Amino acid sequence: MGFFTDEEGDPKTGKIVGFGVLCLVLLIAILMSWPFVQVSEGERGIVLKFGQAQDQVIGTGLTFINPYSTDVVKMDVRVQKEETTASAASKDLQTVSSKIAVTYHLDETKVLQIYKAVRQDYSSRYIAPNIQEAVKAATAKYTAEELVTKREAVRDEIKTNFVDKLSGTGIVVDNISIVDFDFSSQFNAAIEAKVTAEQRAKEAQNKLVQVQAEAQQSIAKAQAEAQSIRLQGDAANSSNYIRLKELEVQLEFAKHWKGDYPQYYITGTNGPLQYLPIPTGK
Repeated sequence: MGFFTDEEGDPKTGKIVGFGVLCLVLLIAILMSWPFVQVSEGERGIVLKFGQAQDQVIGTGLTFINPYSTDVVKMDVRVQKEETTASAASKDLQTVSSKIAVTYHLDETKVLQIYKAVRQDYSSRYIAPNIQEAVKAATAKYTAEELVTKREAVRDEIKTNFVDKLSGTGIVVDNISIVDFDFSSQFNAAIEAKVTAEQRAKEAQNKLVQVQAEAQQSIAKAQAEAQSIRLQGDAANSSNYIRLKELEVQLEFAKHWKGDYPQYYITGTNGPLQYLPIPTGK
C-alpha cells in the first residue's frame, strides 16, 4: 500500500491528498519568504543587500524584493519630539539644570546619508549630545537671573547653536522650547530673599510717598487758612466790614430779644466800638 492511497488503495485519493500537502508547504514557504515590503506614509525604506546599504530608497507603497538577499530598514521622516535635561554653568557660575524640548524631522532626501552614518541611532548620536553643547554655550552668556528674565533670548540662542551643530547631518530642527530652569537651593533662597527685600523696599517707598502727599496736603491747608486770616485781617480794618459786624450783632440781638430793653448801646461807627449805658430814668 502506497503513502498517497486511501485505506482501500485508491490511487486518486492519494494524489489529491498529496497535492494538498504540497500546496500547504508552498504556502508556508511563501509566507516565510514574503517577497513584498510595505512602506507606510511618513516612512522611507533603506534597501539592504546582504546587510549592506544600497543606493536605493523606497517611498510609500508596496515593493517587491528578493527575500533571500534583500532587506528593508524603515526610517521615520515624520516630526519627532524629545525632551532632554542639560546641566550647565551660567555667566555668574551658578549651576543650572535645564529641561529642553526639541522637535525635529529627518530630511527625506538624506535618509540614506543618515543611515550610512549612524544607522537608526540618530537620536543618541546627534540629538542628545548636540543639545547638551548648545545649552552649555548659550547658558554661559547669561547670568542666572537673566536666564529667567530673558528666557526667549536664551531659547533663540540655544536653537541657533543647535541648528549650527546639526548642519550637514540631514536632521532638520523644527522648534526648541525651554520647559524648565532649575537652580541650586542656595541660589533659590538668595532669589527669594532678594524678592522679599525688593517688596519691602517698594512698600516703604509707597509709604513715604503717602506721607509726603499728606504733608503737602497739610501745607496747602495751612497756607489756605493763613491766606483766609490775612484776608479777614485786611477786611477788619475797613469801615464797611465794621458796619457789617454791627448789623450782625443787632440782628443776632433781635433774634433773641424777649421784650427787655438793653441797658447799653453800641457806638463807634467811625471809630472803635463802645458800649454806653442807657439811662433808665430811675
